[in-house]
Amino acid sequence: MTEPSTTRAGTGPAPASAPARRGPVVAALMLGMGLAAIDGTIVSTAVPQIVGDLGGLAVFSWLFSGYLLAVTVTLPVYGKLSDTFGRKPVLVAGVVLFLIGSLLCAAAWNMASLIAFRVVQGLGGGALQGTIQTIAADLYPLKERPKIQAKLSSVWAASAVAGPAAGGLLAGYADWRWIFLINLPVGLVALWLICRYLVEPERTAPRARVRIDWAGALCVFATGVLLLTALVQGGVAWPWLSAPSLGLLGGAAALGAVTVLVERRAAEPIIPGWVWRRRTIAAVNLALGALGLLMVAPTVFLPTYAQSVLGLGPIAAGFVLSVMTLSWPLSAALSNRVYTRIGFRLTAVLGISGALLVLLAFPLLPFPGEPWQPALLMLLLGAALGLFQLPL
Repeated sequence: MTEPSTTRAGTGPAPASAPARRGPVVAALMLGMGLAAIDGTIVSTAVPQIVGDLGGLAVFSWLFSGYLLAVTVTLPVYGKLSDTFGRKPVLVAGVVLFLIGSLLCAAAWNMASLIAFRVVQGLGGGALQGTIQTIAADLYPLKERPKIQAKLSSVWAASAVAGPAAGGLLAGYADWRWIFLINLPVGLVALWLICRYLVEPERTAPRARVRIDWAGALCVFATGVLLLTALVQGGVAWPWLSAPSLGLLGGAAALGAVTVLVERRAAEPIIPGWVWRRRTIAAVNLALGALGLLMVAPTVFLPTYAQSVLGLGPIAAGFVLSVMTLSWPLSAALSNRVYTRIGFRLTAVLGISGALLVLLAFPLLPFPGEPWQPALLMLLLGAALGLFQLPL
């Protein structure tokens, strides 16, 4: 990952693998991980202010869906690029693209432009998520990797859950555009640390032409767009059993079949077939996908419920959503006692089952209601997700 210790004085920075030089690199990785995580949720409590300024209430959920879709599709692409051209150039490009997207989001003039710029942010966020974990694994020997992975996971969880509270503070005391502008100084610090301290060994030019499955990435992206459009707009812009919904779902199914054919014929597919043939890996991937879906539902709609139905301000709404930070780490810390007794699988099943039961209770929230009711549900959801996440 890094240059050997024979680097001469005056020729460049000391190797990042040395303990004294590894600290700044880890700090940059944690800043980048925090940026990628917090931007998935920080917008949630500012939705009423954004809609009031830009309009587009019927499509506001695309602020989250567009970002997450771009991150998901580009993750394997960036993985291939980093294996070929090095981690550092891919990470630097991702940070720059993320910051450009943040600046464009702050300058958005309507909801359509803001959604488009969120996709640009997601394209950079995919590079952050895809390379940070890999660089961390390269920096540390196998015995030390669990510690750095635990630190990055903690940063991710804390940032994602603290996002709504941070968004509420900025929307309440400043302007919603600062939600995106605040990324600039943090991202620039991370970028400087990466450029200054992260040193990779020289890579030999690949003997064969590098093959990147652009067709597969495009198919996955198009399938996701059709499926998300059907799920997001169904029951809102048109009835579930109407021609638009059925057409979009049918188109997503057809494109999904095309994606399978493209991936089978690709020399280096973006989603290799062995990922699904190995039951353990397939189960973990599906479980992590389910975890992402579980996080999207409350973070997108609960802040709007808290502000529009309960009459709370953006700051209070953010703290209602962030209540899960109290129970999530406590549950995760205690989960080792559970899975040592009943096993990883049953612990994960117990957690996901509890989370599903809590989510089923969200539609039963009364109108009008009291703030303690959604706060209690978020507390229970955090406890369930803490049991579910760690065994994975």
